Amino acid sequence: MRVNRQGLMIWFQHMKNIKHIKRFGHLLYVSKRQKYAVIYVNQDTIEQVEAKLLQFPFITEVQYSYKPFLRTNFENVKPDEAKQNN
Repeated sequence: MRVNRQGLMIWFQHMKNIKHIKRFGHLLYVSKRQKYAVIYVNQDTIEQVEAKLLQFPFITEVQYSYKPFLRTNFENVKPDEAKQNN
């Protein structure tokens, strides 16, 4: 049973607020300089998580990752020679 997950990019104001962001999903990456974090949450609860995150005063923006919706089966792609020789 596989759970579909999607990434959220969360822009915040201070690094001390990362503890609050961790509670909403799997924290993958935090940029100290640009002040954003990437978390993964279940796709069926993504709207509720976004609404809860935007209630915090230290969060400026929440963006969705479009990776689950991109097509990854490419046509006319040459196979990688190094991978096929293994």
